[in-house]
Amino acid sequence: MATPKAAIETMDVGSSPIERYRDVLGAEAWSEFSGAFSLLAERLRGRVVWNVNSTPRGGGVAELLASLIPYSRGAGIDERWVVIEGSREFFDFTKKAHTLLHGVAPDGSDVTREERRVYEETMQRNTGPLLEMIRPGDVAVLHDPQTAGLVAALAAHGCQVIWRSHIGVDQPNEMVRNAWRWLRPYLVDAAAYVFSRRAYVWDELESAKVHVIAPCIDPFTTKNEDLDDASVNAILRASRILPGPDGEATFLRQGGAAGRVRRAAILSTTVPADARLVLQVSRWDRLKDPAGVMQGFAEHVAPRSDAWLVLAGPSVHAVDDDPEQPEILAHLEAIRSALDPPIRQRIVIAQLPMEDIDENAAIVNALQRRAYVVVQKSLAEGFGLTVAEAMWKAKPVVASRVGGIEDQIEDGRSGILIADPRDLRSFGDAVLGVLADEAKARSLGQGARLRVLRQFLAPRYLKEQTELVSSLVA
Repeated sequence: MATPKAAIETMDVGSSPIERYRDVLGAEAWSEFSGAFSLLAERLRGRVVWNVNSTPRGGGVAELLASLIPYSRGAGIDERWVVIEGSREFFDFTKKAHTLLHGVAPDGSDVTREERRVYEETMQRNTGPLLEMIRPGDVAVLHDPQTAGLVAALAAHGCQVIWRSHIGVDQPNEMVRNAWRWLRPYLVDAAAYVFSRRAYVWDELESAKVHVIAPCIDPFTTKNEDLDDASVNAILRASRILPGPDGEATFLRQGGAAGRVRRAAILSTTVPADARLVLQVSRWDRLKDPAGVMQGFAEHVAPRSDAWLVLAGPSVHAVDDDPEQPEILAHLEAIRSALDPPIRQRIVIAQLPMEDIDENAAIVNALQRRAYVVVQKSLAEGFGLTVAEAMWKAKPVVASRVGGIEDQIEDGRSGILIADPRDLRSFGDAVLGVLADEAKARSLGQGARLRVLRQFLAPRYLKEQTELVSSLVA
């Protein structure tokens, strides 16, 4: 019996002019940046660069693709984005693989025969439709373990295949090694491997194929565009996070059209208009440790300050490739319900609407700009785009010294790093230190914005990736 074909989803991302970065970069950097695009457009000669991942929304990979691909298209490169289809069983397993590659054990640290069967059948179902789209000579950029099983078929089809890993761990344990023993055979035929950090590179991969390209943010997206205080407050009122009339809750969409916030967040309680906010924005994911953030705030911040905590994430059923979210959110709500009422009242769980991705981005933007302190108390982190987003908005960030967060924040200069993310007292003391010192908060925020300007904006990422693709098709 033939394996049924998957329904591949093609994402429409439009195009954006790279010229908007001319003034940001300066003459010399602009010349290098635009020249890399021109060279790649010439070398591709009608071939397509395909990006393949497993979800169109709700995570850092989707955000990167949505913001960066339009620049390639605006520069004359035919770059596209498709999303594979997977079952609940497939995403259950790939979520397990994700946590294993971070060195954290879910139920069982070995890949079972049944999990391998589900994974490989899903890859087979997606291979046929992809080979109908992608031509020999094209370039395929496959993102994360969800797509690793497609490498061999696309390489045999005549594609230049790049496997891009957005996750990893600095100190691998046996769980990580087990996960890599499962993953590595699928990757052998790739032309190149890209990691976010040198520490994440697996030492059994062919070193000549390895490249390190740190992620980035685009300051011209809806999530990062400048907003004045009136717009911030209007957006947060329209989403019912703050009380009061909506006002002009407008924003600019990715393509430049005007948008308006029309949907409300699902909230445990409304935030007072004058509250000082401690904010964490993330998926409902154990590795982001929202339960630890809540406990640390309840025990060490709320009793010694007037601040409020907002834990914001996507509407719980909106992210296809993360099936654990409802369970984690229910656990958070149970923890909150058990707190003393005066503390509980100052902790807000916010599920942000996801039906309109630009609307969601506008709400996140407004929340980050409204926050007094942004935190990211992850137990493990591939990179942590929300950190760079908050830093770009000149916000003081308190975050764990894990993964790519350590690459972004210079401790004491552009944020505060917590050595042990499970040390709730140190976390609370760091947050309190920023809340109590306005000059320190302002200095950290200014240092943070300058750090992102120099290291983590889109042109650096685009130039490095463009040079890699250009070398493969030369």
